[in-house]
Amino acid sequence: MAEREKVAHLLRRATFGPTADEVDRAERAGYQATVEALLAPDGADRGTGRTPAPKLGADPYTDLPKKPTREQRQRAQQARKEQVQQLTHWWVDRMVAAEHQLTEKLVFFWHGHWATSVQKVKSAALMLNQQETFRRDGRGDFGVLVRAMLRDGALIHWLDGQRNTRKAPNENLARELMELFTLGIGAYTEADVKAAARALTGWTVDRVDGTAAFQQARHDGGEKTVLGRTGPLDADSLAEAILAQPAAKTFLPERLWFRFASGEPMPAGVRDRLSAAFAGHDVTALVRALLLDEQFTTTGGQLVKQPVEWLVGAVRQLGADGADAGMKQRKQLYQGLARLDQVPFKPPSVGGWPSGTAWLNTFATQTRVQLAQALSAAASPAFLERLSAAPVKGRPDALARLLVVDAWTDRTRAVLDGAAKDARKLTVLGLISPEYAVH
Repeated sequence: MAEREKVAHLLRRATFGPTADEVDRAERAGYQATVEALLAPDGADRGTGRTPAPKLGADPYTDLPKKPTREQRQRAQQARKEQVQQLTHWWVDRMVAAEHQLTEKLVFFWHGHWATSVQKVKSAALMLNQQETFRRDGRGDFGVLVRAMLRDGALIHWLDGQRNTRKAPNENLARELMELFTLGIGAYTEADVKAAARALTGWTVDRVDGTAAFQQARHDGGEKTVLGRTGPLDADSLAEAILAQPAAKTFLPERLWFRFASGEPMPAGVRDRLSAAFAGHDVTALVRALLLDEQFTTTGGQLVKQPVEWLVGAVRQLGADGADAGMKQRKQLYQGLARLDQVPFKPPSVGGWPSGTAWLNTFATQTRVQLAQALSAAASPAFLERLSAAPVKGRPDALARLLVVDAWTDRTRAVLDGAAKDARKLTVLGLISPEYAVH
């Protein structure tokens, strides 16, 4: 595989969509140096500096009187909705603007991994706090992240942790902690779930300041046995017991492989190598091992872009986020994610979003056509100039370079050749092509 193809594959997976210029720089630097630059980028991220997190304030419902009127409740509900919309638009903008793309891509990964929906949490502030935890702790010791998430107000509320008391244990958080977040099915028993639920009792959520608080009176301080460990376990000692399990060494590597490499099962050799890299629970060491693994470079064409990846990548590559991109187009893009069923902060379940061919259906294709038209209309003059500068017969190849597509099939090329004289139409067809949908 040529060096450009290798780094293009790397950047398609490790970013939301590389630009041609980013691929050029990576080709000059080389594959390994590009991996290290992704993991430890130099300097401040000017893009995230231009997109600071919104100042949301308190939950609007906290200001209501004890007996609010219908109109007061409606205003509070509308204010909550506006906060959520503000938060969602901010994150999409930040995904586009971020220069440290892998950092942002990992935040998106964690959001799908610890899948929490604002539709039940009903607090933009709690969701923002959770994302800040992903940014702060998502690149280091996985144990630190697990312990932080067991104190995360949004996750506790989402999985009914605030209802988990010594008198009435609730098993939701304990079960999903082991099944979906750390170990996987088959690595624990129902007795482990019941005892783990007791270990997690006592946590409540303060919706005024967006924090979780521990109330000793609600906690079961008695002896418990979870995964072979016995004692007066609490959230921290439960996390320690879980991470000591053999399944914890392979679960996260498998999840990262599934989202960054391939929907196919991880080869045994890769599992061994990634598990060894993850022996110290260092997430960055694990991601480095994944991106440098020889099998990773062979996974081209094995992932379907999630709608967020498809949309954000297209905006970045077309430069469709500049001053020429009017609010009408921006509103279309935000609404498009809703029609494609992937709105940030609103995963459909605790299992996160689907993958693979689930995103390739007739309705999604029709929606992508409409979005591609809006994107093409908002494309930057620089993008259109670079595309139009190529001879008409060479424009499909120029488009492939700009969209970071390795090659068109004969069938797609025939369609593109027929539209090569019209740069905007050509761009639309490239964005809805199978080669662009799969990476």
